[in-house]
Amino acid sequence: MDNQRLILLLVFSFSLIMLWDAWVKQGQPHPAPGTTTSVPAATVAAAPAPTSGLPVPGAKAAAVPATPANATAARASVKTDLFSADISALGGDIVRLELLKHRATENTKNNFVLFDDRHAYAAQSGLIGANLPNHRSIWTLPTAGLELKDGQDELRVRLEAAGGDGIKVAKTYVFRRGSYLVGVEHEVVNGGAAAVTPNVYFQLSRNSQAPEGGNAMMSTFTGPAFYTDAEKYHKVDFADITKGKAKAPAQADNGWVGMVQHYFVSAWLPAAKAPREFFIRKLGDDLFAAGVIVPMAAIAPGASGKLETSLFAGPQEQDKLAKVAPGLDLVVDYGWLTVIAAPLFWVLEAIYKFVGNWGWAIIGLTVMLKLIFFPLSAASYKSMAKMRVLTPKLTKLKETYADDRQRMNQEMMELYKKEKVNPLGGCLPIVVQIPVFIALYWVLLGTVEMRGAPWLGWITDLSAKDPYFIMPLIMGVTMFVQTKLNPTPPDPIQAKVMLFMPIVFTGMFLFFPAGLVLYWTVNNVLSIAQQWQVNRMIESAGLKAH
Repeated sequence: MDNQRLILLLVFSFSLIMLWDAWVKQGQPHPAPGTTTSVPAATVAAAPAPTSGLPVPGAKAAAVPATPANATAARASVKTDLFSADISALGGDIVRLELLKHRATENTKNNFVLFDDRHAYAAQSGLIGANLPNHRSIWTLPTAGLELKDGQDELRVRLEAAGGDGIKVAKTYVFRRGSYLVGVEHEVVNGGAAAVTPNVYFQLSRNSQAPEGGNAMMSTFTGPAFYTDAEKYHKVDFADITKGKAKAPAQADNGWVGMVQHYFVSAWLPAAKAPREFFIRKLGDDLFAAGVIVPMAAIAPGASGKLETSLFAGPQEQDKLAKVAPGLDLVVDYGWLTVIAAPLFWVLEAIYKFVGNWGWAIIGLTVMLKLIFFPLSAASYKSMAKMRVLTPKLTKLKETYADDRQRMNQEMMELYKKEKVNPLGGCLPIVVQIPVFIALYWVLLGTVEMRGAPWLGWITDLSAKDPYFIMPLIMGVTMFVQTKLNPTPPDPIQAKVMLFMPIVFTGMFLFFPAGLVLYWTVNNVLSIAQQWQVNRMIESAGLKAH
């Protein structure tokens, strides 16, 4: 019996230590970087140059204007049904992107901002080659037609820049209604006397500061990520870039590069079957870039060339990401329990589509899991019920053979054998369910669908803690009731520890997301009902304490 309790205590303690450690890591303040919104001009790298291995003529990096990175540049504001974006004349880049359908974490009255100056987070692009404009060049911004009107399905924002030798370049952003996928077109008109063979690069720049909402209940990844068919999905830590340990994928004709953070992602998605070369680098003090270079075909004098790609910038909605590009849904990271968490979310989402509320979907999933684990739970509760009625006998044996531990253990084993009770029978079912609990923890915290999702009354965000701590207190009460239904440990000290556990769990669950507390509370209520029924059946079957 002591072994059973020890195993259960260790399993639950280990699980909670993992969750608590993740919360503590995320709650720690992020080290203040040396700079956030600007980088000295001396540290700004030139446009990336492709290696000789790229299947196009080697091109040298274009000369970069000596414009300070923190120079004030004009901006054009674009408004669609999903975005409010700022495009800078410096580079023609998207330097601010507000998501109109998602609320900010810290101030829910505001919209969430993905690209911003605070994180030096921007989507940049330009051309590589002599006399070709890049992300340090000045582009001409449009002055009208920057809002997606009612009844309009597409908004095209065209920017222009002049290169040397009669070359003109246009960069066009194509925003579409209801889509987080932005088309980006580069058109080169060769007005010179010689053919040009440009390469177009696309990069995402960012510092290492944690995103808004960095005090969330988990330690989430923030940084670049790559995907190719050959090397699959892999993330790159900012620290590894600084140490020179980061490695971009090999050249390929597929794949994408992205910047991942909790709930949201941005990614450059070149067209399929087009050759590309990936890169990753440190631009300056706490400023990094990850990107991809795509070649254009040679453009003869008097001719023009065009290259189209796409930029995704939005929430990590798994079903939609899978349709955007192969492997893009992998940015939703469930850690080492993905094999359990992914099916759990699939079932949870299916229930949500039926009931229309994530809170009720969690309750439905809890009931479903309880039914699946019913045989194991029944065996566990049956074992604990038998142990409960045997507790007086065990206590008497301990008093009788207090000075002879070996004899006491022998007598206890004989009692177990006589009553056909397995003292460890209640452990395995609970141990099996622990990975499911941890996997559900990652599902509830890692899916943007749960962000800002309400349930009832005061629970307006299932991914955040209960603002009034009502649910954790209810959970604590249910856990206390469960403890009273379990057999009382013969050891007084152990009995006090077991009674203290509901208090410890309640204290930790005060800071857990409301969705997880809801799951645990409903699970406890169902367990109480099942255990009470099993206890009644065992006692009525004739196994009585005497």
